[in-house]
Amino acid sequence: MKWFGEGPTRTDAIRGVSLDAYFGEMLYIIGPSGSGKTTLLSILSGILRPSGGTVIVQDREIWRLDDDQLAEFRLHTLGFVFQDYHLFPRLTTVENVAIPLILRRRPWAQAMETAFQFLKIVGLESRADLPPVKLSGGEQQRVAIARAIVAEPDILIFDEPTASLDGETGRRIVEFIRTKILSPARCIVIVTHDPRIAEFADRTIAMEDGRITGIVERAARAE
Repeated sequence: MKWFGEGPTRTDAIRGVSLDAYFGEMLYIIGPSGSGKTTLLSILSGILRPSGGTVIVQDREIWRLDDDQLAEFRLHTLGFVFQDYHLFPRLTTVENVAIPLILRRRPWAQAMETAFQFLKIVGLESRADLPPVKLSGGEQQRVAIARAIVAEPDILIFDEPTASLDGETGRRIVEFIRTKILSPARCIVIVTHDPRIAEFADRTIAMEDGRITGIVERAARAE
């Protein structure tokens, strides 16, 4: 559960939501604006504290962790792509991608080389030395995706990853995530309104007014 405010001004953002996300699957969460999707993602990723209930990740109740433990959980377990990118304006593109590696104490040269390789994956190697202000919205989104996957975390959470991308680029990135990043030891959760990438989901959870209204299982995919 998650609510904002108290008394007559209280607004319930998440109400009675119960779900499981499995390693080895790509889980989509869909629903209209204001349905609680992004709030749910923030709770699952240890960013926004719930008002009630539990969040268990890899056998740990993450909201019982202290601040240092929660920070370590977010650093070493999660990769998160925000809808508004959250890139650092004073860093170059490749430095933005390298941040998770630097925080994990990778040597600088190694971190830069790995970050550059992941920029190639999202088609932005020619923008490596530019600051985010010199990039288009779609390019900034791709930088955020490269940063999320560069350290190969156990759980990847995406908030509208294709919102600023053309159809071909969006499909290519999600297909790459599906075929190259998803593994039996990794879980990927995506909030999306984009029907162009629907085929890549293993399950789709529909939300409305802070509740789950349906779950659709996909048929087994042919590799």
